[in-house]
Amino acid sequence: MSHSFPNQPGKHSDEALFEPRAYMEYLQSVGRGPGVPAPQGAVLCYETALVRRLRQTHGIVAVAGAMSDYLYVLPGRSDLVVAGGFGIGAPIAAAVMEELIALGCRRFVSIGTAGCLRPDLAIGALVVCDRAVRDEGTSHHYVPSSLWAWPSTELTGAVEAALRQRGVQPHVGGAWTIDALYRETAAEARHYRSLGVAVVEMEAAALFAVAAYRGAQAAAVFTVSDSLADLVWRPEFHREEVGEALQTMFAAACEALSTAPGGTEDEAVGG
Repeated sequence: MSHSFPNQPGKHSDEALFEPRAYMEYLQSVGRGPGVPAPQGAVLCYETALVRRLRQTHGIVAVAGAMSDYLYVLPGRSDLVVAGGFGIGAPIAAAVMEELIALGCRRFVSIGTAGCLRPDLAIGALVVCDRAVRDEGTSHHYVPSSLWAWPSTELTGAVEAALRQRGVQPHVGGAWTIDALYRETAAEARHYRSLGVAVVEMEAAALFAVAAYRGAQAAAVFTVSDSLADLVWRPEFHREEVGEALQTMFAAACEALSTAPGGTEDEAVGG
């Protein structure tokens, strides 16, 4: 017998027991709200080393309140926040996005590392995500199941343009989003590579689905930090090229969030 996911039929038309706004209101009621103006855009990043470096190079400052362990502001940029160091994986990334949407944020760029599935992608190469395989659980609780989740076309284009203006020639391709990193198999890697997927990572599909559900915009860009191209894991997280690429992606993300047109995406998930 086939089994659909999520377990409860018709879930997508049902209301949630509580919404992120209720959590934000609770924090405010106990004096632990973030106390920042409603940001227009947010950069989501995952590497704690990048957060430490951004404190030095860009002067990002943690907000007060319950979100102080992962939410930062940029000096002179009330329109933008940085969320970083909160962990990896679709569930936590989606939760952070939900909370920022509840604060009024509507545009997101996710920057992080990924494993490459293609032999032509070198360590430190940049990949702008144009679609993501939904091989995690979170996205399926937001929108009906399908193979692909899609980013904002406008915001993705703005990220790519900002990178090219910096002399970077990014690859554009798909991502395989999976939240069980120790259960990635060779058969899966071969299959998704045959579909044109360039990298494997843990958050993009969920972020695209949350954005679609909430009427927000999301884009994602990665730097290659490890390789699975020959179906053997080769980690290179320590390479200088990776750290430099993360910095470049951060600058491009900030620019894209400032220049990309507003609005929402109506067809962010499907196929």
